[in-house]
Amino acid sequence: MSGDITLLGYGLSTIGPAIAVGLIFAAYINGVARQPEAQSKLQPIAILGFALAEALAIFGLVLFFIAFFVG
Repeated sequence: MSGDITLLGYGLSTIGPAIAVGLIFAAYINGVARQPEAQSKLQPIAILGFALAEALAIFGLVLFFIAFFVG
């Protein structure tokens, strides 16, 4: 087994955004279930939250590739 512990850290960093996406859409579904007329206001907020959470995951993936191929 070879490698660096930082690579494991970058791999584990994808767990946070995955949980965040689940919580974002769970809150969105809960909000729409309680007030269906608020869907048009809640949907853009949920999509923005999803995009920001996925941006963190992509950033972690980029850092992994930088550490793997450069370092």
